[in-house]
Parts: sequence; structure tokens; C-alpha cells
Amino acid sequence: MTLALVAFMAWRHNVRNKAYFYWGTGFLLSGVGFAMAALRGQIPAILSIEIANTIALSGQSAWVAGYLALDRRKLEWWALLPPLVWLGGVFLPWVNDDYTNRVILFNLASAAGATALAMAVCMAGKQNEGSRGKLGAIFVIQGVLCFGTALAMAILGPTDAEAVNFAGSAAMATGFLLILACALTCLVIMERSEKYLRMLSLTDSLTSVLNRRGLFGRFDAIRERAFNSNRQVAVLLFDLDHFKRVNDRFGHQAGDVVLTVFARLANQFVPDGAFGRMGGEEFAAFTTVADQTEAEALAETIRAEFCRVPVSTGDAIVPATFSTGVALASAIEANMDKLVSAADRALYAAKAAGRNCTVIFGEAEAAAPPPPQPDQTSGELVPTLDDQIHALRRVGSLSRG
Repeated sequence: MTLALVAFMAWRHNVRNKAYFYWGTGFLLSGVGFAMAALRGQIPAILSIEIANTIALSGQSAWVAGYLALDRRKLEWWALLPPLVWLGGVFLPWVNDDYTNRVILFNLASAAGATALAMAVCMAGKQNEGSRGKLGAIFVIQGVLCFGTALAMAILGPTDAEAVNFAGSAAMATGFLLILACALTCLVIMERSEKYLRMLSLTDSLTSVLNRRGLFGRFDAIRERAFNSNRQVAVLLFDLDHFKRVNDRFGHQAGDVVLTVFARLANQFVPDGAFGRMGGEEFAAFTTVADQTEAEALAETIRAEFCRVPVSTGDAIVPATFSTGVALASAIEANMDKLVSAADRALYAAKAAGRNCTVIFGEAEAAAPPPPQPDQTSGELVPTLDDQIHALRRVGSLSRG
């Protein structure tokens, strides 16, 4: 009952987390069931045997539901096995009239519940808290203990007095394992909270992509991947053009929509790299590329897709474009600070070239020290798709002339 009260208070503090509600319900049902069983001889037998044990075993089903809710999974049918196993056998005459057989059946139902708990804990998909495996092992041990008790009683055929000793020993061992399970569950929740807080510290709250700290933390892994696959490291800096005008004309909420739409779109094109928000209207991507051509294709694909899809705020269509600076380096020579600095110079050149375009700095330009004043003529200006279409039309008209 005390554990039920603690769980319900935790749920009251965070009503969105239904795991605490299910766990509290489980402790409440177990407490009520065991209390009714303890009143055997003072209340009708059907209340102290059939109904009491059904309620107690339903507590295990509630615990299973709690672990499923902790991982945001739907309730599975096998969570109801403990009370179903009990109800499936307790009304059979040779079980109902024999205390030893009832103890055997109860332990089999408890073993089913422990197995369901182990499944709920271990079949968690992407969740990989360190204490989760230990918690699953506790439930496996509990299942083996309950099943072993039932098997030993079925083989030995104890008297009712001896069956009481079997039941008491199994109950004490189960209680001890339950204490360990509660402690390990707290550790799992703490590890989950720590993981969530760490994720928040590395994520931009507006766009839900990496923030500057999270982005820079991925660079070493990307460089190692580039080295192993014999590829180059590319740093792409994106800056939304005339973003202050967007805020002034359409409002800051519309500006936030533009940032969010761009982040979601650009992030889709960097699945094997890292994409994040550097600050303000500036974003960056760290990725591996085979050569300069692939880096150009990536930058221009994002630019063309963003220009193709209008940004709608619900009240207006916001015209938005961005400029891109790209810097490349071999995996051996790649240095994050130098590459970001080179990409920033390339971005400056793209702004100077008229915006809504991409400027590439190859390995030689990226490795060169920055000039005292940014060189607006350095880098390779990548023709946009519109420029290429216009050039092809001019070539066609000249050939006809």
C-alpha cells in the first residue's frame, strides 16, 4: 500500500506518464489481494481464495502494463496471463478442493507474470538503459523460482502443512526480488531522465535539430567514418537570406516557421551526417562525400527543394531563400575549426555573389589560412539550376540563329 501511494503521488506529479499509474494500481491490487487472502477463515472462502488471488495476480498484469507504458508501447494480451492462468484452473474440482494444488497453480500463474514482466522489460526496441538487463534478469529469476516451486511440489506431493512452508518460502523470496526490482526500476527511470536531459542539452528547442554543441560533438565520429570509407569530410553552412526582412514584414512567428521548415527539410538530406542550428538563421551540416561534385549536388538539392516548396504560415506565403558555403578536406587533414572557418568564408562569398547560391572551397582553399579581408572572388560559384536552364536556352537560341 505504501508503494502504491508513492507511485500514485509520482503519477499525480506527472500525469502524462501512465507508467506510474499502472504501477500504483499494481501495488494496490496486490496489497488488497494479499490482505483478503490473510483474512481466510474470517471472510467467505470465495473471497479469500478465488477472488483474493485473482486480484493479487492482476497486480502483476498492471505492473506489466506499467513497463509497456514506460516505453510508450500498447498493452499486449500476454499481460493478462497471471489472472487468466489462475482463473483457468482454480475452479477445477481437484484444484479447488486441494490446498497443495492451489499453491502449485498460484506459482504457475506467478511464473507466467514474471515471464511477462521480463518480456515487457527486455523487448524495448531502441531503449537501452544499462540497468534494464539486470531488471529483466530479476524477473527471469522470479519466474524460474515460482516455476521451480510448483514443479517441486508436483513431484514431492507435500502435505498441507508442508505446502504452507513451500508457499511461505516462495513468497519471501519473491518479496526480496520485488525489492530489487523496485530499486532497478528506479535506476532505469533515472537513466532515462538523464538521457532525456542530455538530449535536451544537445537539441535546439525551436527546430528540434542539433544545437551548436550537439553538432560539434558529432564531428569526430564523421571524420572517423570518412577515414574508414576513404571519403572526404564536408562542412556546409546555410544562412537564410534577408531573414531580418522576413521577421519585420511577416512577424517573428512567421520567421520561426521558416526556420522550422528549413531545418526539417534540410535534415532529411543529411541522413548519414549531422545537421544542426549554429544560431539565429544559420545552420550547418557535417557529412562525408566522395568528392566536390557530390558536395555541390547535396547543397544544390537542398537549395532547389527549399525554393520549390513555398513556406506557408497559415496567414501568408513567405518567400525565403538561403546561401550556402561549403568546405572540403580529406579525412586525415580534416580539422573542425578550420573547416567551419573556410565554410564561413565560402558563405560570405556566396552572399557577395548575390545570395541564393552555393560557393565551394576545395581542399586547397579550405586548408589555406584566411586572408586579412574576405576574398569575394575566391571559391567556385556553383551555377544554380535557374542559371543552368537560362544558359541552355541561350545556347539553343544561338544555335537556331
